[in-house]
Amino acid sequence: MAAEVPEHIDLERERKDILNAFRGLLRAADNRSKEDTRLIRKAFNVAVEAHKDMRRKSGEPYIFHPIAVARICSEEIGLGTTSIVCALLHDTVEDTHINLEDVEDLFGEKVRMVIDGLTKIPEVFDENASVQAENFRKMILTISDDIRVVLIKLADRLHNMRTLESMRHDQQVKIASETKFLYAPLAHRLGLYSIKSELEDLALKYTDPSIYRDVEGKLKSTKDARNRFIRKFVQPIKEALLNEGYVFEIKARTKSISSIWKKMNIKGIPFDEVYDLFAIRIIVDTPPELEKPDCWRIYSIVTDFYQPSPDRLRDWISTQRANGYESLHTTVMSPTGKWVEVQIRSKRMNEIAEKGFAAHYRYKESKSEDSKFDRWISEIRDLMESPDANAMDFVDEFKLNLFAEEIYIFTPKGDLRVLPTGGTILDFAYDIHTQVGGRCIGGKVNNRLVPLSYQLQNGDQVEIITSSKQKPNEEWLKFVVSARARQKIKSSLNEERKAIAMDGREILERKFRQHNLHFVSENISKLEKFYKVPSATELYFRIAKGKIDLTKLREMDSEAGIIRTQRVPSTRKTRRASASKIDAKGDTIVIGEDFKNIQYKLAGCCNPIPGDTVFGFITINEGIKIHRHSCPNAEHLQSKMAYRCIKARWKEADMKENVASLSIVGIDSVGLVNKITEIISNQHNVNIRSISFTTHDGIFEGKVNVMVYDTEHLTTLMRKFEEVEGVQRVVRQGNSEES
Repeated sequence: MAAEVPEHIDLERERKDILNAFRGLLRAADNRSKEDTRLIRKAFNVAVEAHKDMRRKSGEPYIFHPIAVARICSEEIGLGTTSIVCALLHDTVEDTHINLEDVEDLFGEKVRMVIDGLTKIPEVFDENASVQAENFRKMILTISDDIRVVLIKLADRLHNMRTLESMRHDQQVKIASETKFLYAPLAHRLGLYSIKSELEDLALKYTDPSIYRDVEGKLKSTKDARNRFIRKFVQPIKEALLNEGYVFEIKARTKSISSIWKKMNIKGIPFDEVYDLFAIRIIVDTPPELEKPDCWRIYSIVTDFYQPSPDRLRDWISTQRANGYESLHTTVMSPTGKWVEVQIRSKRMNEIAEKGFAAHYRYKESKSEDSKFDRWISEIRDLMESPDANAMDFVDEFKLNLFAEEIYIFTPKGDLRVLPTGGTILDFAYDIHTQVGGRCIGGKVNNRLVPLSYQLQNGDQVEIITSSKQKPNEEWLKFVVSARARQKIKSSLNEERKAIAMDGREILERKFRQHNLHFVSENISKLEKFYKVPSATELYFRIAKGKIDLTKLREMDSEAGIIRTQRVPSTRKTRRASASKIDAKGDTIVIGEDFKNIQYKLAGCCNPIPGDTVFGFITINEGIKIHRHSCPNAEHLQSKMAYRCIKARWKEADMKENVASLSIVGIDSVGLVNKITEIISNQHNVNIRSISFTTHDGIFEGKVNVMVYDTEHLTTLMRKFEEVEGVQRVVRQGNSEES
């Protein structure tokens, strides 16, 4: 990071810019005392001196980064002086001569603890999946120590994403993919909705720039018409609220680019058919005791003017969401026939919605209040209390619960419990207590007997039925959706598995003695390979269950206490040798040319064709697979296993035919299928690989697999389809035959 200063740099100008950035930080840190100002200035001086010879990839002085992170912490997350100090110092211990003892001497034990937490996790993602997962687990572990560590880390990631253009393209894709995979969901769960939306938008900008530019351009081109509509829509509401004497503000919030694209993609609709491009937000300044009645009164005023949709009312004031979010949402019909979402909340609720965790705790009336947020953090501790829990499983299960919507369930005594949507009787039992979950045999929902797998609905009252003879089994993992329940079931199964494995170990020891073989780890490793099992525990378990025939021990001679095992087939050796020749960072596959004598093929999950932006993924047994950057699996591969991703491009003159799958939707009419097949066969000399059409209530949907040369060839064909009368939408799809 240290670099010589280029000759053209005006150092005096840079010093002034650094001071201006620092003054901006001080302005953002409002409500600070003289002591707060002294501490922030002291941290700034230490950081400036420590980073004085360092520059970012963009060429600017490195100190701009910690100042920007500190400002995000203060302005956008709402954190206080300690966090600002820690943000200014967050890279000093790792990148400069300053150590943790220096930090404690200068700023105290609390700052040292936060900096230590940040230094333990310099980057979540490393060069291999298990290390990536373990580092992420370390980061989440700090939630239970001091959540400021994670909030500062999010601010750090947000600024890195905002300044990502100076990085190499492959690094941009890797960082953007891991941001979308874990950091954006984490921001969502911590209640930081604006940060979550910006992280998702910036991730899309680098993982799929053409889609980002397309949606961004359409938002800009429709902005004026949208603003005119909003002004007209809010006018009668504004006048009525003023007449009632409310102190309020009305804002229009446009949907983020990534969420617009997500809706277009999931529903298979064009931009013009996304009806909720924006939401109207009414923020009322009212004391806490009047918040609920005032919000409902404003709802009544809004629905006096516009007809509400009864299916779209969301009351998160009576029952707030798990991350503290409170608001009243309704969707109403405008005079022009457009549905409009209206969000009604108090000033306090709005600050919690904007700044999440920090605002939530500022408004807590007492430390003893049992907040849902505290409960969620205790669930994180539960997830990690098993010392032998697999780190990769932890990441998957943690992510599973990040975006989960909630349902609200009542105990027989009327206590409220929050579960992820899709939660079952078994999830509820484990939510009550681990022992209740482990002995659960069923339940009563609203006094009706139901099985373990019964999916609960909002407002259900549930009583759990247990038996001392019951115990968890593998099948239970199919019945639960919450990370807590999964972890507890797996932990129970592992304990039982270990007990069975101990029996298997004793059986094997006896067999070894019969054959005069030494029971040592070297010999056990040979047996693992011979019987093709992943671990010694699995070997013992299978022996105990009678799934391994130990008579095969006779086929192995013992020489000096070492068992002779089968030779590993040469094909596996060859594959390993081939894989070792690949430099994932430096190599590029040119599709159509030989690549180091290593087999590669196009992935069936997304069917890339020439013209698509692509990358290679090094598989364990099938060589390298070529995926589109927009492939549904790309985010997972590029974030969790980036070290196995390799750059790829198409050979310029490669004119081989490739399969492309299209979905065609429109209004059914006579001769429509004939027109489409005529375009394919006569006008473009394109071969049909398969074609099928279905109709329902006058709407037809066609699935066509065609052979094309490249994306330009495919785009021309799609445009021709769109010109056919009755066709409303033509969308390219991946192929789900293989992944």
